[in-house]
Amino acid sequence: MGNLTNPTYVKKILDRFDFSFRKKYGQNFLIDDNILTEIIDSADITKDDTVLEIGPGIGTLTEELCKNAGQVIAVEIDSNLIPILEDTLFNYSNITIVNNDIIKVDIDKLTEEYNNGERFKVVANLPYYITSPIIMELLERRLPIESITLMVQKEVAERMTACPGTRDYGSLSLAVQYYTSPEIICTVSPNCFMPKPKVDSSVIKLIVNEEPPYYVKDEELLFHIIRASFNQRRKTLANGLSNYPKLNCSKEEIKEAIEMSGFRPDVRGETLTLEDFILLSNNVSTFTEK
Repeated sequence: MGNLTNPTYVKKILDRFDFSFRKKYGQNFLIDDNILTEIIDSADITKDDTVLEIGPGIGTLTEELCKNAGQVIAVEIDSNLIPILEDTLFNYSNITIVNNDIIKVDIDKLTEEYNNGERFKVVANLPYYITSPIIMELLERRLPIESITLMVQKEVAERMTACPGTRDYGSLSLAVQYYTSPEIICTVSPNCFMPKPKVDSSVIKLIVNEEPPYYVKDEELLFHIIRASFNQRRKTLANGLSNYPKLNCSKEEIKEAIEMSGFRPDVRGETLTLEDFILLSNNVSTFTEK
């Protein structure tokens, strides 16, 4: 690996460009060779791949992506990092740097231009404060993504992979598991970053499903039901759904749909699997279609 994982060298670069960390962007630069290798290996990057990197920072991970991928598109929100990236990645011709907020980027247009609209891979070290919105933006837009390999807060990784009946299980778990097959690769200590975050991190890989895992009549309804079930997770499913304004059916119809699905009247949403929620959603749809 290059010098970009050497704290002394990194500090010299930051001093040379008079760079100051900006708290609002949640900037923590990776400085550990072993974790860098874990990310590259788990992302399974080859010269046939186009990779979208979100939040390249000073280019530590970007440099390794450039060595292994055919094309890298790096989207960085902080304009103060652009001259640093242009300097640290000067030797690579397969890199495109975009100075923008990933939420505002037309990713379809970008990947059409650089990858002819073919499937691509995403690799990112995401700011912890905006992890979930970025992940859901990528998944809900049905972009042609093959996999997403992320550095996230450990707690968020545990929520994405959580099972029914556990404390971490919730709307994020179900959404991620609907769109992808998630796997936690490793846990990362705060010592692996500059500056050190206050929490542990995890590398997680999401293999994106080309099709939903089960047949869903109404996807929007499914996610309304999931959100309603966890808005007040201590309530029974029937009460939680009845109090949710976006479900266009009566409490009696909701109870009937729960019974049709084979669940107890006092069942709680936190005990249902993704398949259970889809079954319930398909049954509720028989009333909302009227």
